[in-house]
Amino acid sequence: MKRCSSPDHPHCTVWVAPGEPVCAHGHRQAPGAVDLLGSSFDLLQRVRTDGAPARMPEAIRPAPRPHLHVSGFDPRAAGGRQAIKLELRGMPDDVPPQLTLLLESQLLPDDGGRQQFNRTLRGDWRPVFVEFSSRGREHGQYRIDLELHARDPARPATARTWVATLVLLVPRPDASLGEIHQTFLSTHKNVRISADDAGIARVHGLAGGGAMDIDIQARNASIAQLTLDANAGGKVAVALPTIAWDEDLIEIDLPAERAAHPCPASTACLVYAEPDAGAHRHVRLFALDECVLGRHEPGDADCDLLLEHYGERGPDREGLTRRLSARHAVIRPARGGFEIEDVSRYGLLLDGAWPGKHAPMPLRLGMRIELTASIRGVVTFVVTALHAHALTLHRVDAGGAAECFMLFAPGVEPQPNSGTALPRAAGMPILFHRDGGFWHRDPATGQETALGPATVLERLARFTGRVRFACRARPEDQAGREDEPRQAGDRRRAAARLLDA
Repeated sequence: MKRCSSPDHPHCTVWVAPGEPVCAHGHRQAPGAVDLLGSSFDLLQRVRTDGAPARMPEAIRPAPRPHLHVSGFDPRAAGGRQAIKLELRGMPDDVPPQLTLLLESQLLPDDGGRQQFNRTLRGDWRPVFVEFSSRGREHGQYRIDLELHARDPARPATARTWVATLVLLVPRPDASLGEIHQTFLSTHKNVRISADDAGIARVHGLAGGGAMDIDIQARNASIAQLTLDANAGGKVAVALPTIAWDEDLIEIDLPAERAAHPCPASTACLVYAEPDAGAHRHVRLFALDECVLGRHEPGDADCDLLLEHYGERGPDREGLTRRLSARHAVIRPARGGFEIEDVSRYGLLLDGAWPGKHAPMPLRLGMRIELTASIRGVVTFVVTALHAHALTLHRVDAGGAAECFMLFAPGVEPQPNSGTALPRAAGMPILFHRDGGFWHRDPATGQETALGPATVLERLARFTGRVRFACRARPEDQAGREDEPRQAGDRRRAAARLLDA
């Protein structure tokens, strides 16, 4: 047997037999909450059979919900002056540490007020007290409308708003405590009555039909007295000096959803055209959990970052390029930075030393990476920017004038208001990866622009030429493949003309 475990009726004290779906008052039990262990006889049998204590299952608790715990004091004790205590519970962990509470009611001075909820170092919230006077007010029920705002200036798109409405009773000046209790309890069903330190708790009267769940506690030579006829449904905790209840917070302003990225891609390229030199420089972008460096093959390659040796006349896919393995090294995000692992036949050098095969090594700012270990000058990089979200590799061999590489941790943004943590080495723009695509952040205004083929990219250029974005790491190879059918068609038409002649 155990007590009722209905999440909607936490004050119900009825005992429930194992396996029963509802208690005697008809409250639905939490799934699996009443028959996890079975009876004590079954538990002892399992212990004797298995020879070890049965493993206690984790407690099944309902998911926390944002709500206010409201407690009010007896208005007769202070000549009509009242103080309401508001405690914030069940709030998400990602809300800012300070929330603004707006109140509107005829009971409050100037018909409204403004308060602040502040989170403590322990993670809970400091309570807020709302004080007002009911002296001279007509007796009856009064509304207090509340709005709770969560605003983070650094992330305006994550603004959230909750609302709730409280109903407070202003009793007649000559009302007895029993009449006040009767008015409050007439709309509530679950009641807890407690008395401490030789106190006496009394709750009187309720007229009408229905049923009530009551939890009575009297500790330290105290007396709790209950006189009830009948009552209706609801939820309230009742003690000698206070009346308390929970009020759900309803969220009405959800965080704005980000628009879909216009060009979702994990690899891309920024092409800087230099008209004076008649050449192009490629900044190749990669946002992968693991970026494999390897040899550039004419067909399908087994790597992501395609490398080839640059000689006096440009790229040479034969010769020293054959000293690169198809899968030469792997770079991946790790421990707030990036690491590199040698997986090749020919090895690599980090600042002139071989780290060993299959031995990941953390990358450092300014580190020199040489592929391969036996022949110098095949492909050589220098780490020119290294942060938690991005890594920039500049080639310092003969291919440095043609390309450099930026590797991003997928979905990781640069830290806000931290210009030193941005990959701006050698004139690189502020780029990062989010929502499956690449973004540019303007350092002056903080404006973020999703990069796509149709994006205006003049602000990205540090050179005098034009900047073009391509949703492929090597757009020049794709252009060559797209020209192959056209060139083959031209050859066929030329051959046909020769036959006709």
